[in-house]
Amino acid sequence: MELTINNIVLFGVSSTWLKPLWLVGVGVIVASAFFAFIIALLNWSAPKVAAIARTTAKEAASQPLFYVILAIGIFGLIFFPFVPYNTFGEDIKMLKDTGLTLIMILTVILALWTASVSIADEIEGRTALTLLSKPIGRRQFIVGKFLGILGPVVILFIVFGAIFLASISFKVAYDVRETSKPEPTWQECQQEMQQIAPGLVLAFMETAVLAAISVAISTRLPMMANLIICAAIYVLGHLVPMLVNSALGQIEQVGFVAGLLAAILPMLEEFNIYTAIATGQHVPLAYLGLAGVYCLLYITFAMVVALLLFEDRDLA
Repeated sequence: MELTINNIVLFGVSSTWLKPLWLVGVGVIVASAFFAFIIALLNWSAPKVAAIARTTAKEAASQPLFYVILAIGIFGLIFFPFVPYNTFGEDIKMLKDTGLTLIMILTVILALWTASVSIADEIEGRTALTLLSKPIGRRQFIVGKFLGILGPVVILFIVFGAIFLASISFKVAYDVRETSKPEPTWQECQQEMQQIAPGLVLAFMETAVLAAISVAISTRLPMMANLIICAAIYVLGHLVPMLVNSALGQIEQVGFVAGLLAAILPMLEEFNIYTAIATGQHVPLAYLGLAGVYCLLYITFAMVVALLLFEDRDLA
């Protein structure tokens, strides 16, 4: 590591990539403040739901899996910029796609695991029966569990998102070592960082949808069945648009099955625009808005299904 008076050189990379990191700090503060506001609003409007959510979040954050996922994510996001992807100057694109995929997969694993442990295991262990013997309804129980599951997921997204954005800025300057390109400006580093933000938002939406589905399944099935079904839904959710398009003009029965899957399963591929983000394409706010509406609608649908499944579940 070499230090100069006017500039910092780390691993042969100048300090240009550090200048736009103030945006990361602002983003972390805004996201944390919004998260705290939601918690305060929940405590004021639905204290019983908030109590269940708080307990579930603390239990999830105290699990060894949470710290294992946190360590894997931090290590991967710091290590990836140094990986030679051998793309002839396009390594930044591979880093964007790899980083977003890693963040989404790790947070989905945590959400599914937490849903199984906090709902299915509590039902089997009669803990839920003890909790519901108090003045807490089944609807409050389910909604509180879902919100509690999202708590650690939000924390991971804030931590991973900050590190990932910093690694993107660093990669822009780091790639100059291996190419004949001129030294990048801090504006170029900032531009690459800003292109990643929509991908993080969409990844969180996809994780929230899968978490809601996992909550519904956990009301009836144990952990292993829950994980297998959610894995199948994840795969099919990304394949549904392709199945629908391929079924157009084909056998009527095939088209019916494809349409049925599209109506029931979440269209997860709508959240997967990592390739577009990696190649620098602009993601309009209208697209994020529509994706957000779809996310809320499907979460509502999954919560209704969860409540229906749990309403007549015998806990004794």
